[in-house]
Amino acid sequence: MKFTEGELIMNDKYIEFLKNRRSIYALGRNVKQPKEEIAELIKKAVRESPTAFNNQTIKAGILFGSASEKVWDIVAKRLKSEVPTEEAYAKTKEKVDSFKAGFGTVLLFTDQSIVDQNKKQFSLYANNFQDWSEQGLGGAQLSIWTALAENKIGASLQHYNPLIDDQIKEAFDVPESWVLRAEMPFGSIEALPGEKQYAVDDQRFKVIGD
Repeated sequence: MKFTEGELIMNDKYIEFLKNRRSIYALGRNVKQPKEEIAELIKKAVRESPTAFNNQTIKAGILFGSASEKVWDIVAKRLKSEVPTEEAYAKTKEKVDSFKAGFGTVLLFTDQSIVDQNKKQFSLYANNFQDWSEQGLGGAQLSIWTALAENKIGASLQHYNPLIDDQIKEAFDVPESWVLRAEMPFGSIEALPGEKQYAVDDQRFKVIGD
């Protein structure tokens, strides 16, 4: 493609990557990539995600097979005491089983020891480091999710913490300073999601300046 002098075409390929990232709830185990390659992809996605002061507070547990299933068994057992009726629990269990049906699960943690250390080391910004750790976590979640989507692997983001924190730490020998923040089940895409709905731009954005 030739451009006239001064002409520049905005590259929005990354936006297409983001569009391909959807919440996939119908997961299966028909994944062609080896576990080792998937784990390495997830590691790279976390490694290249930005964090405040490059403090790298995001930690991840990458679980496959029976280890992944165990996460959702823990969730189902824990929710049994929280859901008020058997009918409601049956629906909850069905949802949890859909996550268990996937190929694996990423457990996402914040290393609170790093956050606390940064608060002491950079006292001027002490009140910000907790928020910044959450922002870093959000970036890592999106990076993992998008990287999986580009490899035709579906995922969704779940938050059963803090209900399951103690059981997860015990089951997987998680360091005490790692605080569970989210769970991401992933697997083959067994059903496509519905059309995504967007808020009206005028109600969401302001573009200001000459």
